[in-house]
Amino acid sequence: MSKDIKTPFGIITPEVSLLPLYYLLFIYGFVYIFPYGKNFIGVSWFDWLRSEDGPLEWLQFFQYLFSSLLAFSIYLRRKKKKEINSIIWLFIALLSLVIAGEEISWGERITGIGIANISNLNIQGETNFHNLPFFHNYLLDPVFEISCIFLGWFGWRKFKNFEALPGKEMSLYFLFVALFYFYFDISWASTTEQIRNDQEIFEFLLSSGIFLHCLKNFKKKKFI
Repeated sequence: MSKDIKTPFGIITPEVSLLPLYYLLFIYGFVYIFPYGKNFIGVSWFDWLRSEDGPLEWLQFFQYLFSSLLAFSIYLRRKKKKEINSIIWLFIALLSLVIAGEEISWGERITGIGIANISNLNIQGETNFHNLPFFHNYLLDPVFEISCIFLGWFGWRKFKNFEALPGKEMSLYFLFVALFYFYFDISWASTTEQIRNDQEIFEFLLSSGIFLHCLKNFKKKKFI
């Protein structure tokens, strides 16, 4: 749990992890204005971080991959395999593995080998399913918003006995993602230009939240 924060106005005792807030402050308060990126890598450091196939996206791949391994290990170590928490851990393991595969287009970004029937339909010309036109245009953002609200608020409030779900302290890892996607989507209907697409910066919070949740529970010595 977060420690007390002393301010000129008194002591603040947060009940959630503030690391997501510090991360966003670092990205937008420091990396965003850090100079000489174009001199070294041809683009700003900020654009490099949030780029497609950039460092944040690869970090997400590794976090989902390790989350899958950790969650599957937790499932195997649990004694009651048919209990609801065990089933949730198995679901997290399988879903994290699928997302990891999608992040690297099922190896196409490494090997250059893909499935032409899928990549020809894909918005980015790659072998993955989340960028197929119907899913990408109509389902992807609502899925992010609903799942992140569930993980960051509804889940721990309504299903307190499900320790396989992230607890209250992890809320900001998911709620910031939901807020970004909602604001990004609603800006389509705005009278001003749509906001910049910083999805990789915020999606990194989602993968980090899942990974830290799995890691925390993996370290537990006793399993039911």
